[in-house]
Amino acid sequence: MTFCSQSKHATAALYFEKMFITIKKHHTPSQRHLVRTIRNYLRKKPLIKSKVSGMFNHAGRSCCSGKITVKHKGGGHKRKFRKINFIRNHNSEGIVCSLEYDPNRSARIASIYESNKNQFFYIIAPFGLNIGDIVKSGTKLEAKIGYSLPLLEIPSGTFLHNISLNPYQESKITRAAGTFSTLVEKTEKSAKIKLSSGKIKSVSLKCIASIGTVSNEENFLTEMGKAGHSRWLNKRPSVRGVAMNPVDHPNGGGEGKKSGKGKTPWGALIK
Repeated sequence: MTFCSQSKHATAALYFEKMFITIKKHHTPSQRHLVRTIRNYLRKKPLIKSKVSGMFNHAGRSCCSGKITVKHKGGGHKRKFRKINFIRNHNSEGIVCSLEYDPNRSARIASIYESNKNQFFYIIAPFGLNIGDIVKSGTKLEAKIGYSLPLLEIPSGTFLHNISLNPYQESKITRAAGTFSTLVEKTEKSAKIKLSSGKIKSVSLKCIASIGTVSNEENFLTEMGKAGHSRWLNKRPSVRGVAMNPVDHPNGGGEGKKSGKGKTPWGALIK
């Protein structure tokens, strides 16, 4: 690689960091490896207060007996739930009023004002959606970013997100930040969709999907920087079985580190 090509790659990397992520000058050791996404363009407070409600943190415990059913959960910052419209199967036309941060998901959300019904609702914001854009849902529409329409009317090769498994249920596929599915093939009765994992799934042509990729695609570049950041996200630390005593874990004890056993704390084989 020549010096000119090296400088071009370095300039591109610097431009990418300035556009999507921010690396602050650290003043404490905990901020040395902190990497966050830029949120200057997001609205600071929710626009639609009627769609925001409180949440109760169960900390991984069951509601009946209070026993731990999901390990390594507890604490965390208080969150408020934003109700997202995952059923966009009716004819509607709205305008994007704001782009916001949602503490309960990795993707960004957008507030939409629907003039016909004089109401607001939230949707998952796709990449490239800006304030003032028009989004539509229904049938007999062209495939544009943010539009929601049946798979029957979407051309093959289109990037999709927020896909429903049944025509009259909420969308459940491809909702995480930066993910997208591809419409590979359409037959008379069904459509084949390639997910971000590479798996091919067959669904009905009447199922609803949104056009585009999910926003905040640079989310995988972020780094916590310190253990306290994980505790803010309701994530408690997990101790390795090798570091335990033999009475506490099958992999514990010994003069050196034991590896390759692959057992659960109750002695069941994992592999």
